[in-house]
Amino acid sequence: MSHAESLSHEEILEVAEDDPIHHSESVSYDRYTLIDHISHFTGIGIAMIYLVAAGATLWEVVARYVFNAPTQWAFEIVMVLCAAAWMLSSGYITLKQRHIGITVIHNLVSPKAQWRLDLFAMIVGIVALFLLLSDATLRAYLSAEHIERAGSAFNSPMPMVLKILLATGGLLYLAQLTVNLHRHLRSNTARLAVKIAGAFMLFYFVNGLLATLAGPESMFASVAEHISALGAALDPSQALDIRSYSLGAISLIMVLILVALMMTGMPLGIVTLIVSVLMAIAFFGPRGLYLVSSNAAGLLDHYTLVAIPFFVLMATILEKAGIAEDLFDAMSIFAGNLRGGVAVQTVVVAVILAAMSGVMGGEIVMLGLVALPQMLRLGYDRKMTIGLICASGALATLIPPSIIMIVYGLSAEVGIGDLFMAGAVPGIMLAVFYALYVLIRVHINPSMAPTAAEVEAVTGKSSKLSRARMNAVLLSILLIGGVMGSIYGGVASITEAAALGALGAIIVAAVRHEFKWEMLKGALVGTMTTVGTIIWLVLGAVSFVGIFNLVGGGDFMRSLFMNLGLPAIGVILVMMLILVVLGTFMEWIAIILITVPVFAPVVMTLAPELGLTEDQAKIWFGILFVLNIQIYFLSPPFGPACFWLKSVAPKDVSLQEIFISVMPFIGIQIVGLILVMMFPQIALWLPELLGS
Repeated sequence: MSHAESLSHEEILEVAEDDPIHHSESVSYDRYTLIDHISHFTGIGIAMIYLVAAGATLWEVVARYVFNAPTQWAFEIVMVLCAAAWMLSSGYITLKQRHIGITVIHNLVSPKAQWRLDLFAMIVGIVALFLLLSDATLRAYLSAEHIERAGSAFNSPMPMVLKILLATGGLLYLAQLTVNLHRHLRSNTARLAVKIAGAFMLFYFVNGLLATLAGPESMFASVAEHISALGAALDPSQALDIRSYSLGAISLIMVLILVALMMTGMPLGIVTLIVSVLMAIAFFGPRGLYLVSSNAAGLLDHYTLVAIPFFVLMATILEKAGIAEDLFDAMSIFAGNLRGGVAVQTVVVAVILAAMSGVMGGEIVMLGLVALPQMLRLGYDRKMTIGLICASGALATLIPPSIIMIVYGLSAEVGIGDLFMAGAVPGIMLAVFYALYVLIRVHINPSMAPTAAEVEAVTGKSSKLSRARMNAVLLSILLIGGVMGSIYGGVASITEAAALGALGAIIVAAVRHEFKWEMLKGALVGTMTTVGTIIWLVLGAVSFVGIFNLVGGGDFMRSLFMNLGLPAIGVILVMMLILVVLGTFMEWIAIILITVPVFAPVVMTLAPELGLTEDQAKIWFGILFVLNIQIYFLSPPFGPACFWLKSVAPKDVSLQEIFISVMPFIGIQIVGLILVMMFPQIALWLPELLGS
């Protein structure tokens, strides 16, 4: 019996939900405090909001095309619903310790040192959140007092609600982190100090609310003024006089602090947030906190971000409904009597799964559960099989709808639909390269893979699909075509197409007789957790980039690149090398949010020298960027794809063996990167064709 067959459905779901890189033990239910219960039930409850938001988005499409009566409310309602899910997931994610951090050094040190690093991270997190909320809550109070409205045709109080949600989510995050700190400490004296700090923070925020409600003449307002005066007296900006420093020194200070804190294993959202807060105060005093909170609040009305939870939900539902296994059986037609045909079949399935999901982790897990045991059992070469599954699973970064492309598009201010179209051809090109590599290898050495006849002799049977499973496969492929076709055809926006995909995935699961409450609940909670970690990281990174650019860091970095004295393609190569270095210790989302705002304007400036327009240059560089990130996903010693596969591979497959196995495929990826760099039309011709 294969590894995949030996797992129950519930065990497969559990494996697929685990994060093998950043997993840590959460608190048992019987030890929950009141805050823990609030965080847990709020997280589970708001996960259901994504279904409502997807339904409202789909209704907008129906109203526009079927009834010729587009709504005035759908956009603002969906934004509020998704912002609520993003912000209110903070307590659950913090309780379950699912925030993204760079844990390389953390995992190498002793348990005692790990305890100290965790303690430091929690204290820094509490300070960062308190300083952010000291301004964000004030903006929320004032917005509620004046009932700030959007000024649109619907004229809802969306700006007010978004600011309140930011403050509420931040307070829940702060409260849960304080409880985690109290639980982490062993000394009664230290725990008492945490309780006193918690009581002060509660008093501070409640007093601020009462001061707003009671008016400027109340005693609450007087207390708030005294606290503000104390903060002004502690203003470090005059003593530091950081404005007298050169832009180079300031940029270096910010980057060094950022990297140093990242290396501690601290959640990346907290790292970027604390650096933003500290630099804002150092430059502008306590008033600088307004810049951080306004950057954070501005993130919540980015409508394109709504596509991320919808695409993640679509992928999670299809994954939990067992579509990967059906696809693997259905695609056996590609194998024929070809030696290595099952490997080609695996690549084809990986491309289809990539077009269904946009999320790499889940795809590698499912390929590891479904394809890896079968290929090993059939006598395929171990290293070739392992490397192929890792590389094929990583295609989700490049083949649309890619979550990485959505985040890149927001950071570089480039059309996400154009990025999707530009990524399709390079993604399929790499898939063809993988298949050709396997076919050439097995032609040179036939012992590395069997033919279909040999496969049948080993198994004694051929894979057959029931009508329901075959219908589910066909519907899944139609769903991909509908989602991508609606984007490329201009029928629906990225977000609307993603909502269509999420609800279509439910129909596919129902056809396969897998539409059950437990499956849906698992998919929604998994989506809430995945998206919540991304959004809180993006929030911190947006705040950091905003402050970095405001103090002149962005201009300094751009001038640094422009003055290297290299030709345009040389500057691009330097950027690629920087990405390679960052990829050895930094998460992809942090790399995007920190580097793209600096790199993209430089690439636009170099566009004429590259023979491209500014828009073409941004799209082309985006594909180069994603190709580089794909290489990072496989590269030892920290390639996430390798860890994901290890989490579900048979026990005799070691991490070292996985790292060795992916090396030829990294070489193929580098070849693909060079080809797209030398021939930009590989990425650009499809968007230009469809655009015309």
